[in-house]
Amino acid sequence: MPGIKIAPSILSADFSRLKDEIQAVESAGADWIHVDVMDGHFVPNITIGPVVVEWVRKVTTIAVDVHLMITDPDKYAPEFIKAGADWLSIHPDTCTDPNTTLRKIRNLGAKASIAVNPDVPLSKVVGCFDNVDMILMMTVFPGFGGQAFIADVLKKITEVRKVIDAGRPGVLIEVDGGIKTDNIAAVVQAGGDVIVSGSGIFKTPSYAETIRQMRQAVA
Repeated sequence: MPGIKIAPSILSADFSRLKDEIQAVESAGADWIHVDVMDGHFVPNITIGPVVVEWVRKVTTIAVDVHLMITDPDKYAPEFIKAGADWLSIHPDTCTDPNTTLRKIRNLGAKASIAVNPDVPLSKVVGCFDNVDMILMMTVFPGFGGQAFIADVLKKITEVRKVIDAGRPGVLIEVDGGIKTDNIAAVVQAGGDVIVSGSGIFKTPSYAETIRQMRQAVA
């Protein structure tokens, strides 16, 4: 499918060789680098902060896509943008007014995205669509990598695609969670533009071959 973007999630990378891992997937044909930020409060896991994003930015030339799974994005979003995030996703229930937070992200020079968990109804986020550059549809519950893909979300992705096509040209749909070579076609057919894959890429023997197979599956 023309324009599809592959965004390997470094949550599944070997952090003892993070620079090499990032440059390997970039050489293998990745379009973006996806960074999962978790605070141990909004989700039951703790990962990384702005310092790591700063180093990620230094070792890659492609877009750095940061997913904030934290309880206070208004406080920390500026730090991640300063560190080099090109895209920043927030969850609607982590801030008092998501639209204010999204506009703040844009005003600081990054692209803004709203994240939608599998159990969050679209009615809760559709009011944010005028202030986003992307909508992140989660096909797992955020917190840990390696979870199984929740196929029921495909119907919701198709609903979002219809809303975008009806009047919000240019807004991307990102899909994250359990995506591998055997289900990427269904995700793209449902409406996905940006495909996040962690273990689906980093736990395979050849990143280049895996990314090639992903693109071939949706060609």
